[in-house]
Amino acid sequence: MRKSRFGEQKPALARANNAVMSGQHSTLNYATPRNLVMPSYRVSLVIAALMCAAGIGAIVARPSARLADERTAVSLETMVPKTFGEWREASQGVLQVVNPQTKELLDKIYSDLLTRVYVNAAGYRIMLSLAYGSDQRGALQAHKPEVCYPAQGFFLQNTATGLLATAFGDIPVKRLFATMGPRHEPVTYWFTVGDRAVQGTTQKKIVEMVFGLTGRIPDGMLFRVSSIDEDQARGYLMQEQFVRQLLESAAPAARKRLSGLGDA
Repeated sequence: MRKSRFGEQKPALARANNAVMSGQHSTLNYATPRNLVMPSYRVSLVIAALMCAAGIGAIVARPSARLADERTAVSLETMVPKTFGEWREASQGVLQVVNPQTKELLDKIYSDLLTRVYVNAAGYRIMLSLAYGSDQRGALQAHKPEVCYPAQGFFLQNTATGLLATAFGDIPVKRLFATMGPRHEPVTYWFTVGDRAVQGTTQKKIVEMVFGLTGRIPDGMLFRVSSIDEDQARGYLMQEQFVRQLLESAAPAARKRLSGLGDA
């Protein structure tokens, strides 16, 4: 094989050069491989998807209509009965409901608040704390028990998720056990966004986004019950009994707002 001044040529390149030098024509394929080119219809689909996502993002980012304005105004004082089942309202006395925030901050964050202590015939006490916000875009996050209990000096021993069974369906709840010195407090709580009960921040954000897709700002509520009890199992059992009897005695519309269960 003849060598060029660039060194020894490879066979394929030498044949191509020989063909050119001899006047023969060779078809050389310089086309880009087909699998590297996205078909035009795929490009169109990608562009359409991006435009759709951008439109959805704009709606979610700027919802304008408040769901609370479309519904009957919330009055927790009248919504929750003071006597039901075996429970009746009692004086709070020295039994304080945990709430570290100042009244000014609470008035700014929430549209309505309710704190009560109930007692049954056996003397067992349940603390009820409700916080309603007409603009549910993260405001109630400040009232999460995981936040407000440690802020008050409590230590969270454990947390768990679960379902609270009622005659109207199951409520997704979160439970925690908080302690501070001699005080041991089992806690059960859930959020409602619109008319749906949610368990934790992730579900709450998802429901908020669904409302955002319709251009509406959802309202929401934190429902929390707790008791002073070293026996966690007994505390949660008494709280479940309390919630069931409360929902059974509440008006349908109130029950829907409080728990997301039943028909309004």
